[in-house]
Amino acid sequence: MKILLLGKNGQLGWELQRSLALLGELVAVGKDGIGSTHADLSRPESIGAIVQAVAPQIIVNAAAYTAVDKAESEPELARAVNATSVGVLASEAAACGAWLVHFSSDYVFDGSGQTPWVEDSPTRPLSIYGRTKLEGETLIRDSGCRHLIFRTSWVYATRGGNFAKTMLRLAKERDRLRVVNDQIGAPTGADLLADLTALALRKSRRRPEVAGTYHAVAAGETSWHGYARHVIAVARAAGQPIRVAPEAIEAVPSSAFPMPARRPHNSRLNTDKLCTTFRVTLPSWQAGVERMLAEVMGPTTTGLA
Repeated sequence: MKILLLGKNGQLGWELQRSLALLGELVAVGKDGIGSTHADLSRPESIGAIVQAVAPQIIVNAAAYTAVDKAESEPELARAVNATSVGVLASEAAACGAWLVHFSSDYVFDGSGQTPWVEDSPTRPLSIYGRTKLEGETLIRDSGCRHLIFRTSWVYATRGGNFAKTMLRLAKERDRLRVVNDQIGAPTGADLLADLTALALRKSRRRPEVAGTYHAVAAGETSWHGYARHVIAVARAAGQPIRVAPEAIEAVPSSAFPMPARRPHNSRLNTDKLCTTFRVTLPSWQAGVERMLAEVMGPTTTGLA
């Protein structure tokens, strides 16, 4: 079985190279390269030839335009990557009978209320980014290809930058921090998403009826403020030179940090469908973050076993 992975160098793509290698022959491509090793989703007209050259049984798209604020001033580019190219992948998957795995976002919802969103909740994106992610989903469904769409939120990884690393750095430099407390979601590790993808693909190839859209996030919920406090508490317990005191981590509303793109306040995603269909138990968001921090901070964190 041949698997085509797009976006190999991103946080999620890097972890998917590990998990998907167990399922078959993996052809992993990034934005840079030559011929079939090159997949630039900003050029939708080039994507079909790559799929045809590789002739995969599974296509996994981990590439995306994720600059949420920049998308407000680059709507055409965001749409090309998150929607038009995704539509090409879906059409090619339908033509050759391949499965398509795609990753979407909590940003397809408007963030109202406090109830976790289910897969068929009304979608009302607040931003260009959210609208392009929703359009990509729609093009996949309309193509008729066999697919798995995983909506997720607040993705982080040891590789590359992330919120936890930023908070850790600032906590060592500053006496006070101000962090948003009115956006609620679940920090979700790229490693968890990669493992869920491999498991779901293994089962879906035997049970094609499970094709569809799933919410995939770690268990539990928190605010960015709660996330920051947990990161800093773990780091302090591990002996890191933390400067900011717990009481000096101030909770503030989103309005304290005006941004070009509106963020959803309620990013809670109900994962019952995923857990029931694929018989998985999702770890807490704290467990994943602590594991990532142990890798980031190094030998001083041996007490986090």
